[in-house]
Amino acid sequence: MAGLAPGTAAARDTAGGSGTGAPAPAACPDGLPVGTDCYEGRDANGAYYSIAVPHDWNGSLVMHAHGGPDLGAATPERNREDLGRWSVMVEEGYAWAGSSYRRGGYGVRMAAEDTENLRRLFVATFGQPERTYVHGQSWGGNVAAKIAETFAARAPRGGGPPAYDGALITNGAVAGGSRGYDHRVDLRAVYQYYCHNHPRPDERQYPLWSGLPVDSEMTNADVRARVQECTGVDSAPEDRTALQRRNLADILAVTKLPERTLVSHLSFATFTFRDIVAERLGGRNPFSNRGVRYTGSHDDRALNKGVQRFSADRSAVRDLSYDSDLTGVVDIPVLSLHAIDDPTVPVEQDAAYRASLAGARWGGARNLVQTFTRESEHSALSDSGYATALGALSSWVTDGTRPTPSGVAASCAAYDREYGAGCFFDPAYVPGDYASRVNPRPGGRHWPALTAARAKWWERWGDVGIAP
Repeated sequence: MAGLAPGTAAARDTAGGSGTGAPAPAACPDGLPVGTDCYEGRDANGAYYSIAVPHDWNGSLVMHAHGGPDLGAATPERNREDLGRWSVMVEEGYAWAGSSYRRGGYGVRMAAEDTENLRRLFVATFGQPERTYVHGQSWGGNVAAKIAETFAARAPRGGGPPAYDGALITNGAVAGGSRGYDHRVDLRAVYQYYCHNHPRPDERQYPLWSGLPVDSEMTNADVRARVQECTGVDSAPEDRTALQRRNLADILAVTKLPERTLVSHLSFATFTFRDIVAERLGGRNPFSNRGVRYTGSHDDRALNKGVQRFSADRSAVRDLSYDSDLTGVVDIPVLSLHAIDDPTVPVEQDAAYRASLAGARWGGARNLVQTFTRESEHSALSDSGYATALGALSSWVTDGTRPTPSGVAASCAAYDREYGAGCFFDPAYVPGDYASRVNPRPGGRHWPALTAARAKWWERWGDVGIAP
């Protein structure tokens, strides 16, 4: 490895203020290839990080942005788990680095900054990689897309090559925070209409958009128990009562969410909503279902008449939009990989992302290639698919030839001979419009769409955004 050795004073002094010391050697997680050196540390902002460098390093670095957001305190365990999960990237010869982020909870720009800080620390310690890619998974896809817009065009201090050469987004939540949670906003309202137990009539009442009172001690297990009480979701269909079967059928039909992740979606609409509203937006509401027409139930008229309605606070939408929405201005190659039957992040979010890039005044859709697989998981897809996607992105960056979905699919067989995890690419698939899956908010947003010019103005003059 070229560059500075871990632990040298020069490495510490050139870390750009992003670290409290050089990475320390650490045990590698299970599953990494023999001949890999692993390091761990904690940066000046409190973010833990893990780094892996194979002995046969190909000279390129993958910066990983994890999903979530995790709501607990930052821990080093998250990085170890992710390094093990995407060990295929180290198998392919790439160095890998991932940050826990400085705190739990929502904050796309914060997570992007922590990832960039770690990249700088890596460069200061091991030298400048030949190529640097950012990989974002799930909510981390939003982080990676923000990095592609915010940091990719900026050279490191003192000049030099671009900070990032390409981005890989897998099962990415890339519709942005101001609309990417609308399916869960609808779930929160529709669920309460049918179930009346979150909160119960005899419990303290609160607006559904707030998720949960700050001092509530409710747990994920409590949410699951209430969903089970109302819908019997954890019971065999024949063991559900008639009312449970009807409640479950109506909720799923109206929200278009899969049964197997109903509880997790409601947990997001409980605990993540509380974090966004109470901890990041000072109690202001960024969510709206005013004017949404719900359909698919056994009695749509009664549902639309009785469901709780609420309107977003203009300043809250503005701040959430600035933090997480995407302008589409991207001038590095971006390749995405999304399971068509992803039960957590609807594949139609990729259509929303493409529309953002297509509407940009420069950069835009010519820098985006989207691929889709006939898989039905969210957190872990085929290693053969991951290796294929990363290889296609690397070739695009290296030789400048933009790949095609069919070409990516055809190249998978070679990787599958190594990993044997299966190739599931469907090069003909095109996701439907975002509004075909998630109810649009009538009349548009309560704040104008994020554009590059508006984002730049806010960054310079506005007191907006979610605090780190």
